[in-house]
Amino acid sequence: MRRIGVAVVLIFDLFLAALTSESQQAGKIARIAFLSTTSSVDSPTTAAFRQGLRELGYVEGQNILVEWRWGAGTTEKFPAFASEVVRLNVDVIVAANDAAGRAAQQATKRIPIVIAVIADPVGSGFASTFARPGGNITGLTMQSADVAAKRMQLLKEAMPNASRIAILADANDLGYRQAATEAEAAARTLGVQSRLYTVSKRSELNGVFATIAREGAAAVLLIGGTMFYANRAGLGELALKNRLPMLCGPRETMDAGCLLSYSAALADRFRRAAYFVDKILKGAKPSDLPIEQPTKFELVINLKTAKALGLTIPRSLLVRADQVIE
Repeated sequence: MRRIGVAVVLIFDLFLAALTSESQQAGKIARIAFLSTTSSVDSPTTAAFRQGLRELGYVEGQNILVEWRWGAGTTEKFPAFASEVVRLNVDVIVAANDAAGRAAQQATKRIPIVIAVIADPVGSGFASTFARPGGNITGLTMQSADVAAKRMQLLKEAMPNASRIAILADANDLGYRQAATEAEAAARTLGVQSRLYTVSKRSELNGVFATIAREGAAAVLLIGGTMFYANRAGLGELALKNRLPMLCGPRETMDAGCLLSYSAALADRFRRAAYFVDKILKGAKPSDLPIEQPTKFELVINLKTAKALGLTIPRSLLVRADQVIE
């Protein structure tokens, strides 16, 4: 009888310990890190991520804490940011882009990482496959197999007489080479000469636009977006200053002076990144969360920019646009 009593007490103690552990876990405030190339001011992507968290029931300061780390237009601080948040032992690291994702990947193999926009998840070594990433990284991509070629086609359609188009790539995006190769192949098919230019810092933008204009390009096709997006206002000013029509990536760059945009909705990617954070905080492993690809791309045409550059956009293109800015 004494043995039975001791056993009952032990079982009861274990049961109470389990309840206490669950209670502590339930009351735990999740702590995540957010690494971005933008700044705390004027960041639609950050606003979209915050909205995604709110929709899932997370309130900053109440049931979630966010360690915000801003690159303010550059990617150079990402390794230091990543090391810092790893030391803080956050529950999840949200990386806005490839450069932030690579820094986080090099800093930890233990803490889950969600990359909001991955250019080439498999080719860049972030994942084994889209369906089963396999490591501590998952996230979303803005790309489809033929998006770079489609952008070249749209730019040529907007400017039928263009014989030379510059391809300007952000070297911070790890998948830019593949996209550039696709754009160059499309240019050859369209009978257009193309040349690839790369930049990795905003200090290089003035010089590269001057070179592109001097070498006679009729237009510019942008590839990548990490640094371009963070410096979109200055980028648009340079394009207009050098009289260079420009096809950009996400819709958010259009107000800065781009002529065309063909892209998945960038804000949707960041809002959706919050879903991955929620899944991981509830116990899911990044290795089991498939990387999501966009299913819809939008064409936006900026007639204000066209007017400023003295261009007439063919009606055949205008009627296919999802949005026309007038």
